[in-house]
Amino acid sequence: MADPLLDSLLAPGPAPTRAAPAWLDAARRQAREALVREGLPGARNEAWKYTSLRALAQRRYMPGDAQAATRNLERGLADLPGLGDARLVFANGVFRADLSRLPEAAGLVVEPLADALADADGLARASFERRFDDPAQVFARLNTALADDGFVLRVAPGARVAEPVHVVVLGAGAQALAWNLRLVVELGAGSALTLVEHHAGEADDAQLGNVVAEFALGAGARLDLLQLQVAAESATRIRRSAFTLAADAVLNLRTLELGGALARHDLVVGLDGDRARLTSRGVFVVRARQHSDTRLDVRHRARDTACDLVWRGVASGRARGVLHGAITVDPGADGTDASLDTKNLLLSAQAEIDVQPVLEIHADEVKAAHGATVGQLDERALFYLRTRGLPEAEARALLTLAFCRVAVDTLENVALREHVDALLLERLPVHGEPA
Repeated sequence: MADPLLDSLLAPGPAPTRAAPAWLDAARRQAREALVREGLPGARNEAWKYTSLRALAQRRYMPGDAQAATRNLERGLADLPGLGDARLVFANGVFRADLSRLPEAAGLVVEPLADALADADGLARASFERRFDDPAQVFARLNTALADDGFVLRVAPGARVAEPVHVVVLGAGAQALAWNLRLVVELGAGSALTLVEHHAGEADDAQLGNVVAEFALGAGARLDLLQLQVAAESATRIRRSAFTLAADAVLNLRTLELGGALARHDLVVGLDGDRARLTSRGVFVVRARQHSDTRLDVRHRARDTACDLVWRGVASGRARGVLHGAITVDPGADGTDASLDTKNLLLSAQAEIDVQPVLEIHADEVKAAHGATVGQLDERALFYLRTRGLPEAEARALLTLAFCRVAVDTLENVALREHVDALLLERLPVHGEPA
């Protein structure tokens, strides 16, 4: 193995305290063998063309955090306004029962990953036995090989959970640690759930966090999901969020990528049932030397499905943002209605944004469109605000905030929406930031 990163993470560790079933050992062994055989993808891998792993590959991390269950955390890290008490908190990849309160709702069950993995059959087994054969999915393989904490959340058919469930994933401590977390969510037919997936960390967090989340929506189910990533600017966060939608299922997805020195997020959506619908609103904001890479991969596999993707990006300083938006319409997926619209702002001469809209259509009677722009703030709008007495820095911030708010302007939770607005303002370039 040529990569110090994988050498350090896959080195033999202490024997587990709980014996794993044979099928799980086999799945982990297969993932390890693929990692050793193929290593990390290089620049010739199209999926990693704009995000070099060369520097990360040379770093060494300690796998896991032995003190995670008792580590003191900064107060308020897990808090978000406008949400109830139902909260599942993970620190450095380990569940913190002392900071959590399991949601209590009819038809809602949360099972620790370790217990779910002991089942002979079930969602957790299906998740870990999934083969990630594409070398680009190297971190999903790593997660399969190493993740031993997380949860399986099930909503029973017909159950409609009123209170939002708040999942908090925290990074804590300056030590070079790497941790892996696996989340599995299943919504039964006709059920409904609101979920907030919140990624944050202490200011000195310099860790590698690798999260794989898999969501299965049954026929007629509805999931409203807000993903808020505000990790420390020294952290590395690699995430994969995969969704499968059965007939008439609805996914409303809001994603904000605001933190991390290196942030990579693969969003994979399969519209597998007739009339399944996806609405995605997202924004990434990068500054200084941050690097954010978001990959949208939406596949229409059934008739009369629809996706509406609207994303915004902002880069300043020497930051780099990447957005790959791919929509594939499979043979037989007639009646598909698909659109992708992405607009991006460059706020300094050294900032860079790479946008890749892709349409691949193999069916007839399809309506599909995509549009992508990269530009700067409208000078006329800026001049108008300045004639009304606003200082230039404040005028620029307000215009940029308005540009980004497409991700949350339909969020009904007012307190939460105002908090996200404040987070966006905090991360927009300040007056005098180096160009």
